Amino acid sequence: MSARKKKPSAARYSVGIDLGTSNTVVAYAEAGSNDIRVFEIDQLVGAGEVAALPLLPSLRYHFAPGELKSADLQLPWGEMEAPAVIGKFARMLGAQVPGRLVSSAKSWLSHVAVDRLAPILPWGAGDDVEKISPVIASASYLAHVHAAWNERFPDAPLGTQDVVLTVPASFDEGARALTLEAARMAGLDTLRLLEEPQAAFYDWLFHHRATLGRELANTRLVLIVDVGGGTTDLTLIQVAMENGEPVLTRIGVATT
Repeated sequence: MSARKKKPSAARYSVGIDLGTSNTVVAYAEAGSNDIRVFEIDQLVGAGEVAALPLLPSLRYHFAPGELKSADLQLPWGEMEAPAVIGKFARMLGAQVPGRLVSSAKSWLSHVAVDRLAPILPWGAGDDVEKISPVIASASYLAHVHAAWNERFPDAPLGTQDVVLTVPASFDEGARALTLEAARMAGLDTLRLLEEPQAAFYDWLFHHRATLGRELANTRLVLIVDVGGGTTDLTLIQVAMENGEPVLTRIGVATT
């Protein structure tokens, strides 16, 4: 887990962002509440058509000059600044012109054989297509989430909330640092990183909190399997009992 600086104690919401290879999802709860909700993200679903959806496809379409009009690109917080479409509409457009579609930016963040700060995406695109780095692509998805949140909750800006961003357990320090850089570029300077299998296990612990001692009484190892859009991560948790309460220790991580 990583952090840049301490989050203000007066944060109204706890927010979890899963910046996925295929989709980005956001969940939140008011401080002190157990009512966890999925944040529906405003996005273009057609030319000039906006809808709030629980999934934001982690896709970015670089449209050609004259392909779309200004009226086609209007979001609740204004027109998109870059010559690109993000989300469901990007998926639709990319299905027609794949060479202009940025995809799997998260997987590229952990690809040590390439310069992840270089403009390499869309991979294999022609010279007439603007290219960006995996870091900038990831930052654009987080910036979209940031803008959508602030539009919905203007009195509780995302940058002042308690934000956790999940990453694969397989991410090395370089990939984690690049993820934090993408978050910084999106205006999220103070979030924390949490490994995705651990986040899934925390969710299980939360839902079994009333019977946790009984649920784990005869368990010594817990294997968490996270099948993602880019990789499958495995995390092994050791369970020990002290005074009738489980003590949990992560002892292994693997990826395929």
